[in-house]
Amino acid sequence: MGDKSVHGSRFTVHGYMRLAFIKKRFSIHGGAERYLQTLIQHIKNSGHEIHVLANQWVDEEGITFHKVNIIPFTSFLSTLTFDINTRSRVKGRESRFYDCIISFERTTCQDIYRAGEGCHAEWLNIRARVEPLYKRLSFKINPLHITLLNLEKELFSKTRLIIANSKMVKDQIIKHYAVPEERIAIIYNGVDLKRFSPENKYKWREGVRDSLNISEDSKLLLFVGSGFERKGLKTLINAIPFVENDNIKVLIIGKGDIEKYRALAERLGVPDKITFLGTKKEIERFYAASDLFVLPTLYDPFSNATLEAMASEIPVITTMNNGAAELIENGHEGFVMDDLFNSQELAEKINLSLEHLELMSKKAREKTESFPIERAVAEFTLAIEQLRK
Repeated sequence: MGDKSVHGSRFTVHGYMRLAFIKKRFSIHGGAERYLQTLIQHIKNSGHEIHVLANQWVDEEGITFHKVNIIPFTSFLSTLTFDINTRSRVKGRESRFYDCIISFERTTCQDIYRAGEGCHAEWLNIRARVEPLYKRLSFKINPLHITLLNLEKELFSKTRLIIANSKMVKDQIIKHYAVPEERIAIIYNGVDLKRFSPENKYKWREGVRDSLNISEDSKLLLFVGSGFERKGLKTLINAIPFVENDNIKVLIIGKGDIEKYRALAERLGVPDKITFLGTKKEIERFYAASDLFVLPTLYDPFSNATLEAMASEIPVITTMNNGAAELIENGHEGFVMDDLFNSQELAEKINLSLEHLELMSKKAREKTESFPIERAVAEFTLAIEQLRK
């Protein structure tokens, strides 16, 4: 790959590598999957040989796909058998074939684990704050939770290098599993600054708004995330009646129980302000049409959508439980909520943001220019190379 300079740091990677990436399934809709796809593509373009071990994958030229069988009937069996069968494969005849094995799943056979899903032990702690007693008690006997916690304990103990995508996640891993700090590296997610660009507004803003019957003088709030409960959609909808600007629209993109949240909007008297679009492939078009990105998430190790919105020159409101909040200074690139469930606090931050959109939009884009996807790839590749020394 040669020498690469990224914002003053030199990343020097020598020689050809045969790399294996572990990911159970690939979907064009998920932010983590988009990031992995982009990362692999960039590493492949640098001349390295890429193999993917997965149960489901979208074929791509130049990448060798290896099917890993699972028992798919329950999440517990799916998770457990994927680990068992992947471990059997890479620890068997293929063990000396790869220069480095990188897992994006909770598996126990990798050299590097990217903790893109965060820390399950921490997520259960957060859920315990909002779930009823019977649900909290079920955490102790649910085989999926037991499996995930056992996998975390083993992989954090054995994996040579753990890559966290935020300081928040690194601190949580240390808190729950006492992993030595030097075995955890932080590599923030990167964003494609060309795909997610302020220039998109000139190409798509008017057309997208026209297709949704949203006038140019309306302020459009955008929510992007699958798993509406975890992403905090209830908090956002509850905040809408408290927003001072009557001429707002809210666009909801992602997978979840749409009817449940549409009913909530009806009860609050704001159904006409909210549009549910389901999942969308060309998400950059919707960033281009929007004025403010709102993600009051309960837990996000690092929301790619947050970074994409900022790169598209859209300020962001999110919570302290989003690793991407580490890139946001209150009143500059957006706002970070202290209380995950305080809809009035969220409404206040929406009101402030709508008053200062132009300045905050510029600062949001400026911040992301320090986090291009090329930087993340260079840092990730360097981590692989250093582990091999």
